[in-house]
Amino acid sequence: MMEFAPFMLDPVLTHAVGAALSVLLMAGAWHKLRDIEIFRGAVENYRLLPESLLGPVAWAVPVGELAAGVFLLFAATRFVGAVLAILLLLGVTSAVVVNLLRGRVDIDCGCGGLVGHVGEQPLSWFLVGRNVVLASAVVFALGDESPRVLVWIDYLSVAGGTLALVGLHVAANQLLANQPRLQSLRNH
Repeated sequence: MMEFAPFMLDPVLTHAVGAALSVLLMAGAWHKLRDIEIFRGAVENYRLLPESLLGPVAWAVPVGELAAGVFLLFAATRFVGAVLAILLLLGVTSAVVVNLLRGRVDIDCGCGGLVGHVGEQPLSWFLVGRNVVLASAVVFALGDESPRVLVWIDYLSVAGGTLALVGLHVAANQLLANQPRLQSLRNH
């Protein structure tokens, strides 16, 4: 007889969330690494680091994102990837919050990713909220899975769930990027 564990997550859910986070982290890393000087400028605009650390941090963030994305893909390294992803999200979200509290909303977040490039999204509290949701998703991806063995149809479900979650993130990110433009249209 099979026991019912009410707080166990189906492995399809944790795998789909982990894979979606992996795609988002690796896409963000790719956009930053593709034009590291623009990303370095975004890091500099935060005005939190001395000149000597701008270059190393501009490289460390996307390399960390890439590593976290790769580590989240595999069960054996998922915990390390999750810790790295949470540390990155905590660091960049803290930088955003400091600048929002300083009243500096007109600088670019430096996010990059699937929707846009570095240089297209100003700081906002919505961005902080998005990062809190992403950090929550990282924790969710580490949830206790039921011991159920995945079968071939589950892998199709993981792929579909991953695409749906990535699509949801892309749509939300596009709304965040368009929000200042819509605000300026309302003011005219």
